[in-house]
Amino acid sequence: MEAAKRKGPALHVLMLTGFIIGLGLGLLVNLNGASDAPWVLWLTSNVTGPIGQIFLRLLFMLVLPLLFSALVVGVAEMGDLKSLGRVGWKTLLFTVVISGIAVFIGLVMVNVFRPGDGVDPVLAQQLLSESAGGAQSIIQNAPKEIQAGQFFLDLIPSNAFAAAANNQILPFMVFALLFGIGLVLVRSPATDQLQTVISGLFEIMMKLINLVIQLAPIAVACLMFNLAALFGWDLLVKLAAFVGVAVSAMAIHMFVVYPVVIWLLAGMSPLQFFRRVREPIVVAFSTASSNATLPVSLRVAETELKLPRRIARFVLTIGATANQNGTALFEGVTVLFLAQFFGVDLTLSQQIMVMAVCILGGIGTAGVPAGSLPVVALILVMVGVPAEGIGLILGVDRFLDMCRTTLNVTGDLVAATVVSRGEKDPAVSDEDREPLVPAA
Repeated sequence: MEAAKRKGPALHVLMLTGFIIGLGLGLLVNLNGASDAPWVLWLTSNVTGPIGQIFLRLLFMLVLPLLFSALVVGVAEMGDLKSLGRVGWKTLLFTVVISGIAVFIGLVMVNVFRPGDGVDPVLAQQLLSESAGGAQSIIQNAPKEIQAGQFFLDLIPSNAFAAAANNQILPFMVFALLFGIGLVLVRSPATDQLQTVISGLFEIMMKLINLVIQLAPIAVACLMFNLAALFGWDLLVKLAAFVGVAVSAMAIHMFVVYPVVIWLLAGMSPLQFFRRVREPIVVAFSTASSNATLPVSLRVAETELKLPRRIARFVLTIGATANQNGTALFEGVTVLFLAQFFGVDLTLSQQIMVMAVCILGGIGTAGVPAGSLPVVALILVMVGVPAEGIGLILGVDRFLDMCRTTLNVTGDLVAATVVSRGEKDPAVSDEDREPLVPAA
């Protein structure tokens, strides 16, 4: 039965097919000058528009409990802070700093090359006015500008449930972070059961998100039809520029930042490191899943990198969910690209907010294909960008997902190597362990 379910085209093939069909039909309508025809307006208002909105509403419905449970479980699984406190804090610090660097690179690239500029503001405003469906109520509650001092004060919600209801995602994630720390600090049969319940919530949300993602091929065809009918060939040019900027930013982080970190903080030759981890890199690129690559990463960390087993397992397991540099970078690039595309001018304080949410979003994003899409959709409505714009990137998301997953998995191995420096595995003697850097 299971084998029968797996027959047929893969999901990313169906998404690409939906992307091409929607884009082709939309371009055909646009080239024939039928964008304002009554039948096109009826079709977009009663068929393609609602179908795309259903997909977005399902994402919005599931994303908050998904992020909450993923972040709480990720922090709680760090274990006893008294025994693993040093390793835990080193891992957290590394994750925040390296993810911050990744998002910063992405934001700089988008601001410098501005791949989303040049669209007719009248058409962009027309599409903006058509987003009055599922996301409009959230957009109305999104902050328009933020004062620097108030930004840090607003990180602490006076009511976590009110923050969630008002789509104040960053304060809500801070609450989830503190909640997870509380589970680490308080160990009792009751809190163990609570952690099990939250883990079950995470599994349920993961299953539901995976079911929703199955609707993506139909949704992306409908969303792309609406977009292409309005923007025509200009859409293709902007989409190619977006992919180029995103991949270039990931390449800078992969081949500049990681080698410098490995050389300075881990005391290892970058060439030697990449040679030893090439197997999980290939698996990550092929599967586009950090979770699916985790077993290979664990084996390589112990057999090739010769890292202490307890450190490698701790850092890599947490990193599969919490240390997702590529995902954070992708989310920042996507949000700013779509903001430029729709003519939404984000202030410096708003871009800082996007950067902070992307860092925390990388911690709470599911390590599965397309796991970052709900977070991207949520950040879009936070800054007043039409959520329908996510349809722009769904068709090329598979390739970008493969790239950012490769960056995520490599970042996990970099983190494990850095954190392991100075740590010893009590089960392995110094005589039995090969040095990280061979003697000259």
